[in-house]
Amino acid sequence: MEFEFTKYHGLGNDFILIDNRSKSAPLITSEQAVQWCDRNFGIGADGVIFALPGLEGTDYSMRIFNADGSEPEMCGNGIRCLAKFLADLQGVTGSTEYQIHTLAGVITPTLEGNGKVRVNMGMPQLLASQIPTTLVQGDQKVIDVPLEVGGNVWQVTCVSMGNPHCITYVEDVSAIPLESIGPQFEHHSAFPKRTNTEFIQVVRPDYIKMRVWERGAGATLACGTGACASVVAGVLTGKCDRICTVELPGGCLDIEWSEIDQRIYMTGPAQRVFTGSFRQG
Repeated sequence: MEFEFTKYHGLGNDFILIDNRSKSAPLITSEQAVQWCDRNFGIGADGVIFALPGLEGTDYSMRIFNADGSEPEMCGNGIRCLAKFLADLQGVTGSTEYQIHTLAGVITPTLEGNGKVRVNMGMPQLLASQIPTTLVQGDQKVIDVPLEVGGNVWQVTCVSMGNPHCITYVEDVSAIPLESIGPQFEHHSAFPKRTNTEFIQVVRPDYIKMRVWERGAGATLACGTGACASVVAGVLTGKCDRICTVELPGGCLDIEWSEIDQRIYMTGPAQRVFTGSFRQG
């Protein structure tokens, strides 16, 4: 069977987008998604995103399979790519807004006239039971708590953006052995649903550098929810401002944790790479 797809990326975090609006279930399985994401024997991507019919009064729904076949609750760079994909399908060229149902709740991306997408990411969740983690009691926040990983003790702050994040601050992000330490954080027993991990270098209170190990995808060039979580963690620990630029290996995201409504707003690009078809089986 042959499937049509379009490849997009948000700061190098790349996804295969499938027009799934005619059916409520993904057109391919998680096992097939693993094959599609393979960079040597498939199309190559960090994940597969499905544009499905809307649920609970929303315009559309979003499902994602990671490169390892797991299904995350949400993806910040991915939802920007989905918004651009939907606009391209509809021939929309100006500013437009979508209400997207995700496993992390309803997310609202807005395509701006400058080619960027601003996303209302909702409110961060800070209780240990919400993340989830066993580092502290379920009704407590995980702020600057010690965690032993790889023979070292790291001071970590945990935030959920609908998916779990563990943030730690370092002197130099380029010196972090991400491929070896990342999996140890992801699969640590303190995180029953595994975790995304962000290593942060504070350049200025309004500018930080980030490297990320994503749950189910490994080292990626960008992580939108991770950038949001890192700014929240920075504010909670007094390390950064509520309006902050996050520099990732793939480029920069502008993040704001609003004092007015306590919601996180993420602004960044989403670009179409190519379209094609893939024969399965």
